[in-house]
Amino acid sequence: MPLPKMQAMRLTQAAADRVRELVEASGHASAGLRVGVTKGGCAGMEYTMEFVDAPAKFDEIVEDRGVRVFIDAKAVLYLLGTEMDYVTDKLSAKFVFNNPNQTSACGCGESIALTPARPEALGAA
Repeated sequence: MPLPKMQAMRLTQAAADRVRELVEASGHASAGLRVGVTKGGCAGMEYTMEFVDAPAKFDEIVEDRGVRVFIDAKAVLYLLGTEMDYVTDKLSAKFVFNNPNQTSACGCGESIALTPARPEALGAA
């Protein structure tokens, strides 16, 4: 019997609540948030987020805490095992990624260095 597929990313309740608020405010009930990574910043990579009406052909679909998040297929190995949180303090409110694949970050916290997860981790429970 095959092992169940590991969910690529989890959301905290705060992140799920914020995603839900943003999707509802967008006026598109079918909308979801698409998360990815791109080359850039002083540490080499940056997280990306955008609203989409549907996942791209090979996107990973994560349904957690009542919301849908789509992960860019090119980013799955970089985001495997990540917890997405939403943090507020006196001066800011932002999504934060607690990513076990992150090897370093720049001082501003916007740019990160990532190492892809091993492909065999995709089938891990």
